[in-house]
Amino acid sequence: MGYCSRSQAATLIRAGCVTLNRRVVRDPENPVRMPQDRIEIDGSPLEKAPAIYLAMNKPRGVVTTAYDEKSRATVYDLLEPGLPWVGPVGRLDKASEGLLLLTNDSEWAAKITQPSSHMDKKYHVQVDCVADANLLARITRDGDLRAKTARLLRHGDKNSWLEITLDEGRNRQIRRLLEALRVQVLRLMRVAIGPLELGDLKKGSSRPLTLEERLAIDRALPAACDKPPNSEFS
Repeated sequence: MGYCSRSQAATLIRAGCVTLNRRVVRDPENPVRMPQDRIEIDGSPLEKAPAIYLAMNKPRGVVTTAYDEKSRATVYDLLEPGLPWVGPVGRLDKASEGLLLLTNDSEWAAKITQPSSHMDKKYHVQVDCVADANLLARITRDGDLRAKTARLLRHGDKNSWLEITLDEGRNRQIRRLLEALRVQVLRLMRVAIGPLELGDLKKGSSRPLTLEERLAIDRALPAACDKPPNSEFS
C-alpha cells in the first residue's frame, strides 16, 4: 500500500496499532485479502498512497537505510522534508555512489530487484592499476561473481577507470570480484539502471522519474517478472 517498510509494518502490527476488519491482529504474517479487507492504523483507514518514483545521486559516505545504529548519514537525510515514505530499490554500500531508485510501489521495486529480472546495472569504477586486456577478460570470465561486460574508459600512469555492467544484484559484487583479482577499488559509481542513466543529476539530489523513464524501465523487464516475490515494502 506504500505506507511504510516491511519491518516498520511488522513493528506496528506487533504493537497492536493495526486492526484487520476492526480486530487487532498482532501477527505480521496474517494473510490479508485486498481490497475486500479493511485495515486501520491507530483507528484511521489505510489507503493506498499515490505512487512515487525517484532517482537519487547517492554520495559516498551515506548509507542506504532508514535507520542506522551508528548514527551515520542516510539517504533519507537527503530527501525533502514531508515526502511520503519511500524505500530504496536495491542497495549501494556506504563507499559507493551514483544512481539509486526509491519508490513506495512495492511490486515495481520487486520486479527490478528479483534475480530473474537480469536488469543491467552499469558502473564506472576507478582501480589502482592500469587495466590491460587480460584483466578485462578475467572480470567477465572468472568465478561466480563475474560481470556481464567490462571495458576500459581511460587510464593514467597508475590507475584506470573501467565501465563494468552487471545483470545480477549480489552484495558488493564488484568489490568482491576485483578483490579476488587483487585489484583495489578506489571509487565506484553506478551510472545506469537498465535504460535509466544518472545523467547530470547533482550529487545528493533526487528527482521524480518521468512517465517515459518509468515505462522504459518496465519495457526492459522480462515477462518472468510479472509476479514479483515478497519485498521489503508493505
